Amino acid sequence: MIIYTLKGTKLKIDLHNHTLLCNHATGTMQEYVEYAINKHIDIFGFSDHAPMDFDTKYRMSMAQTKEYEDEIQRLQKKYANQIKILKAYEVDYISGHIEESIVKSDIDYLIGYVHFIDKWGFDNPEFIGEYKNRDIDKIYQEYFEAIESMAKSRLFNIVGHIDLIKVFNHHPKGDIKKIALNAIKEIKKAGMAVEINSAGYRKPVKEQYPSKQILELCFEYDIPICFGSDAHKIEDISYKSDKTKELAKHIGYSSEVYFEKKTMIFKEL
Repeated sequence: MIIYTLKGTKLKIDLHNHTLLCNHATGTMQEYVEYAINKHIDIFGFSDHAPMDFDTKYRMSMAQTKEYEDEIQRLQKKYANQIKILKAYEVDYISGHIEESIVKSDIDYLIGYVHFIDKWGFDNPEFIGEYKNRDIDKIYQEYFEAIESMAKSRLFNIVGHIDLIKVFNHHPKGDIKKIALNAIKEIKKAGMAVEINSAGYRKPVKEQYPSKQILELCFEYDIPICFGSDAHKIEDISYKSDKTKELAKHIGYSSEVYFEKKTMIFKEL
């Protein structure tokens, strides 16, 4: 992986934002960009849910990818003097269901994430009752094994909301650092970045992804970080961004990354 460093450059970056095409967001892409400009964001990434042949209700279709990419290109040209807009996808890691054309497409980065354990949509309120039927430590173990497997695939640039499993405020009895350790080691080997995602503040868990403990583990293993608001509506953009940045600095991070054409670029935090 090629890596560049921008020395002495301070930029405001948000790499994780959705669109109407995922069927559970609001606001036009142009409205997102204009709001981001008003929030003084310098680099803004669209990373909507990539199509696949599973759980099609909550993602764009393959037929809509051209519309998505064409609109990003239009906005890149229209606002070229005001903001850098990046083109990306957020991809569900489910073995046997990943669209090869998406992971090989000409984009800036891919966010990989896990939303399903054995096809159980654990972060979907429709299926929250399943937590009562399972052992919480086993759930966490299976989840982080899936994250580890995702990293081993070497398909992705960023790990999205790495501890999403805590979304409904269910926490393991065991040490989360021990549970997540193998996944963190594999993420390091894969040369991936871990996203600090502020969407957790809008969920029952009421904190960012990842937790302070997992972010400390990432820092210990020298894993780069990036920032995303996971916006599904316009006012989500840059939500709690100052708080997440201060947390990263408190832990010891002095830089963040973003990607252009899958090239990792470091900049001062």
